[in-house]
Amino acid sequence: MNSQPLRVVVVDDHAMVLEGLKAVLGRFRGRVRIVGQALDATEAQALVTTLDPDVVVADVRLRGSMSGLDLCRRLIEADPGRKVVLLSAYDDEQYLFQAMRAGAAGYLLKSVSGEELVRQLELVADGGKVVDPTMAGRAVASAARLQAGEFWPGAHLSLTQRESEVLGYLVAGLSNRAIAARLVLGEETIKSHVRAIFRKLEVNDRAGAVATALREGIFR
Repeated sequence: MNSQPLRVVVVDDHAMVLEGLKAVLGRFRGRVRIVGQALDATEAQALVTTLDPDVVVADVRLRGSMSGLDLCRRLIEADPGRKVVLLSAYDDEQYLFQAMRAGAAGYLLKSVSGEELVRQLELVADGGKVVDPTMAGRAVASAARLQAGEFWPGAHLSLTQRESEVLGYLVAGLSNRAIAARLVLGEETIKSHVRAIFRKLEVNDRAGAVATALREGIFR
């Protein structure tokens, strides 16, 4: 373990969360030091390039064109040795699987204690991978089910069950309004699901999503 405090950049689109992280980690100054903070992914990329921290801690969901998952991918593409820990309020295995696919070194919940957060960051800095203990058991069980093909179509590409439903309707040619009526949801909610589908399938439009769904055998 390096005797110097870990140098950390924190990223969250809520200023109050950043202040909370600074207060929590500030109690462990001998072990960790926040050297930079950012409210969005674009700002974070510039900071990380300039400061070269030991670990980047980012929220999964960020405002703007890039999520925390997108930020993680880009940082690791730029530097395969970059260590990124995603911090989230969501104990959803699908987010965890997406984080691992993005190359994250860890996925922790915002309910983690300060002492545990510092300990996990130290493990990551030493080359380890960390998952919030409350999710680890469920994640293993879910991974086994995923391997056995027991999840919904598209789960292997990190689609949630609802996103899988929406993608099925996209393949069928339904509009956002028609999908909203079928699922008894608001049209804005459907638009949000569609954007998430595009991001996860790495496509830019409906045609790309449908083509990927057919090519991957998600729907036929």
